[in-house]
Amino acid sequence: MKLKLGLIQIYTGDGKGKTTAAIGQGIRAAGNDLDVYMVQFLKTFFTGELHILDRIDNFEVFRFESEKNFFWNLTEREKKVLQEETDKAICFIEEVIREDKCDVLILDEIFGSLHNGLIDENRILELLKSKPKTMEIILTGRKAPQSFIEIADYVSEIKMRKHPFTEGINSRKGIEY
Repeated sequence: MKLKLGLIQIYTGDGKGKTTAAIGQGIRAAGNDLDVYMVQFLKTFFTGELHILDRIDNFEVFRFESEKNFFWNLTEREKKVLQEETDKAICFIEEVIREDKCDVLILDEIFGSLHNGLIDENRILELLKSKPKTMEIILTGRKAPQSFIEIADYVSEIKMRKHPFTEGINSRKGIEY
């Protein structure tokens, strides 16, 4: 099945649930026989969704980064390696869009990579403008730039009102990862 019209969606903000929302949309699409690709940026550790998504034939997850600490804890050498890995991910995305390889393309935490200077904003904007008419693209991450908000068809901002981390409760397996 192909979409008649693919749009651009953004999940942004400082609240929990951006990736979860994108994955939910991807599962809905996969359940309707659409092919889903998710490229994850800045996520190198195992998360629970990977285990279940691996069981869905038409939902593929791609990670190009080797296991690392948080960006702000990286050495200059580690940042250089991350830059090279991010470049490979962008080349892959360019190929996916150019060759119309999937129906739904999720770019998870792309705004984090953009914010950290790992991705050229104009390169991604041009990619989005060149997407096949039938491809849905979902972008996630904090601090979505205004330029992306302007070209998107859906923009959902997830705002943190309260979070257990502020009370000293660390991330919990099965809930936050």
